[in-house]
Amino acid sequence: MKFSQKIILKNGKDAYLRNGEASDGKAVFDVFNLTHEETDFLLSYSDENSYNAEQEAAFLDEKAKSDNEIEIVALVDGKIVGTAGFERVGTKYKVRHRAEFGISIAKDYWGLGLGRALTSACIQCAREAGFAQLELDVVADNKRAISMYKSLGFTEFGRNPKGFNSRFCGFQELVYMRLGL
Repeated sequence: MKFSQKIILKNGKDAYLRNGEASDGKAVFDVFNLTHEETDFLLSYSDENSYNAEQEAAFLDEKAKSDNEIEIVALVDGKIVGTAGFERVGTKYKVRHRAEFGISIAKDYWGLGLGRALTSACIQCAREAGFAQLELDVVADNKRAISMYKSLGFTEFGRNPKGFNSRFCGFQELVYMRLGL
């Protein structure tokens, strides 16, 4: 599926949201490592990245060719500063209506509307792909993200008090959220 959109951030700068492409592999690899060093709210740490730049390029190429999954990159001043996307939960009949959403944005770009724009883009694309439900987990202490997700229609459907085990603060509670499409 294809996606392309220009937005204006709260600081007045233009941002361009588009499909990630194989040629973005190194830049996406670098921003993945950066974002996973800047916050303890993401699934993994940068030293746990299971991809190298070439594997990231192959992943982006696969998503760019998919008709029901996507990885969107956000560019500001020609530089990739964040990514968001969704993947189907599975191909079995009982779960193929569900997709799982993920997002990460470089800390310098938090609070500028980029998270909302990327999330909204993924919601739109998930609807177009025919999914009935978009899901995510978010660390309970990530109040800004939870507030944004709720404002976009996501609802909480459960919690896991020991969902993550942080290297820095011990167990982190995860909030499970869903959006009916």
